[in-house]
Amino acid sequence: MKLLASFLIAAAFAAPVLPAHAAGEAPAPQAAPKPDLAKGEASYAACAACHGADGNSGTPAYPKLAQQHPQYLVKQLQEFKSGKRDNAIMKGFAAGLSDADMKNIAYWLTSKPAKPGFAKEKNLVTLGEKIYRGGVADRQIAACAGCHSPNGAGVPAQFPRLAGQQSEYVAAQLTAFRDGVRNNNLMMSNVAAKLNDREIKALADYVAGLR
Repeated sequence: MKLLASFLIAAAFAAPVLPAHAAGEAPAPQAAPKPDLAKGEASYAACAACHGADGNSGTPAYPKLAQQHPQYLVKQLQEFKSGKRDNAIMKGFAAGLSDADMKNIAYWLTSKPAKPGFAKEKNLVTLGEKIYRGGVADRQIAACAGCHSPNGAGVPAQFPRLAGQQSEYVAAQLTAFRDGVRNNNLMMSNVAAKLNDREIKALADYVAGLR
C-alpha cells in the first residue's frame, strides 16, 4: 500500500498542467494594452506644427485636439488612413500610423486641457445658441446639444467635444457635410443639409465660445 501511495503521489506531480481552455474551460480574456503616453507624445511631434504643441491649435483652419475624446480621434485617424474621410494632408500623416500609434496619440491629446475659445460675431451668437440648444422645429433640425451636450463637452466614444473649437474649422466641416464633401458621418450630413450659410456661421461662432 505504501508503495502504491508513493507511486500515485509521484504521478500527480509529474502530470502536465493543462491550460484552462484545454481542460474545457474558456481562456481568460486578455486586457487590452494600455496606451503609452510617452510614445504618443513622441509620435504627435509631427502634428504640432498645425495642431499646436499641446493640441491647442492657434491656426483657425486647424482644429484643437486637446481634451478630445480618444475614441473619436482614433476613428478619425483610421478614416483618414483608409480614405473614408478625404484629406490629402491628413492621409499622408495617418498612413504611417499603426492602430497602437493612433491610440497612444489620442490618449496623450486627451490628457491635455483644452484652452477656451471665444465667440466673435455678437450679432450671430443668439441665432447660434437658439439652433444649438433648441434646433429648428419647423425644418426638423435637431438641437446640437442633444448629442454634443449643452456645454459642448460631447459624449465619450459617441459624439466629439465641440466646446472652444475653432469657429472657422467648425464652419468648414459643417459646410463640407452639407455639400457632400465630407461623407464619414451620415447623421451629420443629414443635419447639415438643412442649414444655410448664415446658420452654419452662427453655430460655429457659438460653439467657439462654449466652455
